[in-house]
Amino acid sequence: MDHGMHHHTGTGHGAPPGAAPGATWSMATRATLHCLLGCVVGEILGMVIGTSLMWGNVPTMALAIGLAFVFGYSFTLFAVVRAGVSPKAAVKIALAADTVSIAVMELVDNAIIALTPGAMDAELSEGLFWYALLGGFAVAFLVTTPVNKWMIGRGKGHAVVHAHH
Repeated sequence: MDHGMHHHTGTGHGAPPGAAPGATWSMATRATLHCLLGCVVGEILGMVIGTSLMWGNVPTMALAIGLAFVFGYSFTLFAVVRAGVSPKAAVKIALAADTVSIAVMELVDNAIIALTPGAMDAELSEGLFWYALLGGFAVAFLVTTPVNKWMIGRGKGHAVVHAHH
């Protein structure tokens, strides 16, 4: 997602000192969609690779979660580098901007997959595999958006990225 589309509105009345002004639901939604995109790409790729190689559930989920973090961070990293930030500084910004968001999203999504009867044993060709995975992301989006709003309102998370645009 192009962070240039982000904008701040409002004055931050009633916000704690150092808070980012105008943490809106729109900003939180865009930040969460950005995170979701990276998580979806990484997790689906990991699940497809692990399942295709007939790995067990634990190594497949570990790969999927690892790739979700890699892709989630990389989307922010590349956007910030394009804005003129050095690669070293961009890594720090991506870690600060996305760690909590990706972690919450992955925790919720993988909990739903693990708790959906039969989902862990479903094949790529089965609807249950995709329903559990995509349904988990839908719920994760709903849980992570308020977390991102809270963090942006305190100058954390994706608010760190906004300072570089």
